[in-house]
Amino acid sequence: MRSVIPWVTLFLVLGTVNGLILSKERTLDGGISILLSLAGENPRPARGNYPPLRFQLNRQLPAAALVRGGYLVMAIGGDGVATFRRIYRGGELRSDEHLLFYRKDAELRLGENSFFPGHGEEKQCAGARFAEFKVDRKGRSVLVGLRNADLRRVCE
Repeated sequence: MRSVIPWVTLFLVLGTVNGLILSKERTLDGGISILLSLAGENPRPARGNYPPLRFQLNRQLPAAALVRGGYLVMAIGGDGVATFRRIYRGGELRSDEHLLFYRKDAELRLGENSFFPGHGEEKQCAGARFAEFKVDRKGRSVLVGLRNADLRRVCE
C-alpha cells in the first residue's frame, strides 16, 4: 500500500499540470487576440527579472465595485484594442464585446501581470504600448506578446 501512494500522488500532480497546460493551449489556439493599453512607461527590467505590466484599464475601473474575482466586459475595436465597458453581472454580450477574467488581491490582475523579454529584446520591449492577450469565450487569457504604438509586435 505504501508504494502505491507516491505513484497516485505523482499521477494526480502530473494530470493537474497537464490539464492546466492543455487549457492554456486551447486558449492560444481558439482565443481571439485583444490588445490592452499599457499605462505610460512600464519599468525596464534588470536582466533576468520579470517586469510588471501596468494597464491603463486599472485607472478606468471603479475599484470599490470590484469583488475578489470576476469578469469585465470589454469592447473590441476593429484594430483589436480593447476598452472597458462595464463589470459583467450576467446577461447577453453584444457582438463587439468579450469577457475578460480578473482577480483582485492587492492589485488588479488580468491574466499575467509581468512579461519576461527574450535575450536582447529588453530595449524593444521598453517601447511597448499594448499587451497582446489571447482570450477564450470564458474570459480566460494568456499573454502572448507586447506591441508598440503602431500595433506592431515588438516582443513575444
